[in-house]
Amino acid sequence: MPAQISFAVESTDGPRTVTVAYERRGRGEPLLLLHGIGHLWQAWEPVLDVLATERDVIAVDLPGFGASPSLPAPLAYDLSTVVPVLNAFCVELGVERPHVAGNSLGGLLALELGRAKQVRSVTALSPAGFWTESERRYAFTTLRAMRGAALALPVPVIERLSRSAAGRTVLTSTIYARPGRLSPESAVAETMSLRAATGFHQTLAAGRSVLFTNDVPAVPVTIAWGSRDRLLLRRQGVRAKHAIPGARLVRLPGCGHVPMNDDPALVARVILDGSAAA
Repeated sequence: MPAQISFAVESTDGPRTVTVAYERRGRGEPLLLLHGIGHLWQAWEPVLDVLATERDVIAVDLPGFGASPSLPAPLAYDLSTVVPVLNAFCVELGVERPHVAGNSLGGLLALELGRAKQVRSVTALSPAGFWTESERRYAFTTLRAMRGAALALPVPVIERLSRSAAGRTVLTSTIYARPGRLSPESAVAETMSLRAATGFHQTLAAGRSVLFTNDVPAVPVTIAWGSRDRLLLRRQGVRAKHAIPGARLVRLPGCGHVPMNDDPALVARVILDGSAAA
């Protein structure tokens, strides 16, 4: 069952209490999993049990998403705040320098944790931050449209759409290459999570100035990109490789922006191989 933990984080106005929801399974070296904007830890469910056979897996609901409350004021949703929050979360759990895998926003956060040398290895699946300005605007416009649609659809309509492969395609095809594989329950949960994401707009606002150009030295890095990613186009993976020359760049054939459901076996192997490199 998912758990919650609260801990103190310093702010400009003194300590603030942050609460994070998470799921923990398995045994072995710790592995932190970070989802994308508007998503929730259950996005990792297709690969969670496989990863848990070899790792102590901790799948997080980022602050303001899933079951995690918003960050308390004056804490912001920028990288300079969220990365220390994640580090404080690990400290509170007694986890020292975990491996980390992240998707989209979570991939960007994973790379920042690697740059700060707070993790043992990084696996970033379609990470944010390697866009041109026009690509960023396209991605943000698409995300806002997804959220607007989720808010506009009545809950009974979302539930009805989730019952068919065609309906799940309507709800989730922007981020999945194979939305029909998603369970009806997952399609509903993800759409409702996008509706309720209190950190959505603040995270997008913080992302306007993000451009990842720094190397991640002394930490093994794997960057993987779905060949059918419609949100962050796969050419951004080539830019990521140029920015992080030592990274292993992996193609995920037939996968969309959120590849864990499109090809669970491949994604789990990429993550385990990436963490084994440490």
